[in-house]
Amino acid sequence: MSSRILVLLAAALLATPVLSAQAATTTATERVEGQLPSGATYLMEMPAAWNGTVLLFSHGYRPAGTPSPAQDAPTPADQARLLDAGYALIGSSYASNGWAVTDAVPDQLATLDRFTERFGEAGRTIAWGRSYGGLVTTALAERHADRFDGSLSICGLVQGGVANWNNTLDPVFALRTLLAPDSDIRLTGFADQAAARSAAGALATKVTAAQQTPQGRARIALAAALHNIPGYNDASQPVPGPTDWDTQQAHQYAAVSGLIMAPAFSWRQEAETRAGGNPSWNTGVDYTRMLHRSSVYKEVTELYKEVGLSLRDDLKALSSAPRISADPDAVAWMSRTSSFTGRLTDPQLNIHTTGDALIPVQAQSAYKRAATAAGSGRLLSQAYVDGPGHCTFTPGETVAAVRALEDRLDTGRWDTSAHALNSRAEKEDPATEARYVTYRPTEYPRPYDVARTHTSTSSGAARP
Repeated sequence: MSSRILVLLAAALLATPVLSAQAATTTATERVEGQLPSGATYLMEMPAAWNGTVLLFSHGYRPAGTPSPAQDAPTPADQARLLDAGYALIGSSYASNGWAVTDAVPDQLATLDRFTERFGEAGRTIAWGRSYGGLVTTALAERHADRFDGSLSICGLVQGGVANWNNTLDPVFALRTLLAPDSDIRLTGFADQAAARSAAGALATKVTAAQQTPQGRARIALAAALHNIPGYNDASQPVPGPTDWDTQQAHQYAAVSGLIMAPAFSWRQEAETRAGGNPSWNTGVDYTRMLHRSSVYKEVTELYKEVGLSLRDDLKALSSAPRISADPDAVAWMSRTSSFTGRLTDPQLNIHTTGDALIPVQAQSAYKRAATAAGSGRLLSQAYVDGPGHCTFTPGETVAAVRALEDRLDTGRWDTSAHALNSRAEKEDPATEARYVTYRPTEYPRPYDVARTHTSTSSGAARP
């Protein structure tokens, strides 16, 4: 995502107003706010005509140092529709920002305890979350199944922490190797945020210069392909034709620039600090195989062909470049706190947009693989909205997913076809055309699940 888009996304995530730590009651909804012993704040909203279901919302990633109010729904529009439908909504701020799963999980459970103390036991409890909150939600669903009846992940980071940071490493490794082969730009192991920002700036300068040449653009497309960054990933972008490789690449360049300026360096440094070292590696990874399995492989081959650049030579350069090893203790921490087994006890529904550049839709393949291997495949359903951007669901599409999960809990059967979800979404929001489609994402480049006690990288290499 571009830096502009990342700023807009952060603004949207942080738009919930900070409220006083008092209970406020209106004729329609009782609103309760307070603070947990951890320092996290919480928000609870109880409609006058409660339907007996409480939704525990886990918010998305917030960079360290940014405001962090409690949040109980993805957007104000979602919040209003669900309260009108009789759902109780609750959520916390988490005690810290950043890669805060070790704070988020206990703070969310404590918020649920506060709800029960005040309003009594819910007839049904559902965990749900958006983006990084999808990771928190899945951690709650796998590790605290006794507290929940079901879960909903919205554009979630369900590939887990180890897989996420491994695949975030791949595009910047390719960019450094192909665009700045003689540089000393660090990609991991940053001493502090200043070091991370300095490295990001150095690589961004190389990428900006490369975008001015046809050869550089082809190489940026190759790096984007290793992360499955789609060629249409922002609704403000012109829609490219299926073979309009130049426009697709320009959109990917914007997304790659955003990746460099936040997740791949600054956010990584914060996560490394928590993990006690670098939790990522690319030793043993076969980038040629990864590229061939990418959703945008055809674009890369066409761009290389157009400029007369040897894709084989560049892949050889990636193959022979010095690799990065992980700190085993950091891998163990990330695996223990932020990766998944796929073992579900209750139903989980995941929804994702097809044009997501921040958490590419292939993340869903990683969790489906884990759940299937763990024997939980029937408890997991995944649905897809055909649209660009990260978490760009309409209120109708979001509420339709909540309704579909509740229907599964009522009937014991999934009815999450595109037709069924679109019918629900259009009923909830008649003014907006629903966009659920039948879709199957390609495989995630670097799946990792705890149950197998090893990683399946592109080459099948064992974890460090």
